[in-house]
Amino acid sequence: MVVNNNYKDATSAFEMAYHYVSGYGQYFAGTKAMFNASFTILNPLENVIKTPARKFNPEYAEYEWQWYLSGNRDASEISERAKIWKQMFVGDTTEVNSNYGYFWNYNNQLDRAIEELKKNPQSRRAIVVHYDINELDRYKYDTPCNNVLNFYVQDEFLELSVFARSIDVWFGFCNDQYCFSKLMELVANRLNLKVGKMHWSITNLHIYERHFNKF
Repeated sequence: MVVNNNYKDATSAFEMAYHYVSGYGQYFAGTKAMFNASFTILNPLENVIKTPARKFNPEYAEYEWQWYLSGNRDASEISERAKIWKQMFVGDTTEVNSNYGYFWNYNNQLDRAIEELKKNPQSRRAIVVHYDINELDRYKYDTPCNNVLNFYVQDEFLELSVFARSIDVWFGFCNDQYCFSKLMELVANRLNLKVGKMHWSITNLHIYERHFNKF
């Protein structure tokens, strides 16, 4: 898709991704999908999707971000705001695997990445992983979509590369880009840097049938 294209903000990236996948995607597992999509958002802090048909809710996006910051896998409260989380409960619990903040805290991954860049701004090792091979049995209920975040510094700007196994354009991308833009801002502030670009590499970028022909 959208291979090696730059978009000024989240809205333009969303709209191009939606139209490109709608027009050129292949039917795959109940979706239209593009494989190995990559693109860049030049101004990640412009993170509110303004497309009228999307009806993006910044209040919910901020709530989800704060929940990630908590690192709490219990989704009982957030699932009352977004019912989709109920479909991801692990077994008979109200836990999910896709609270990314849980992984940020796991073995202090996020703090270690920040310290790595403090010590060496040219480091290529400021990595946060959203995947645990010891939890594979849990992943039949809910598998984290974004698997790796790679922070790096370029020309006094903090840049972020997001590597994802699977993202749906309508909900997943819109909410995740908001969360990761806030995370970039947090990390940049701790490093006394400005926020740079957000780069996405997605193995399977798709639109579910219920979201076909929305605009």
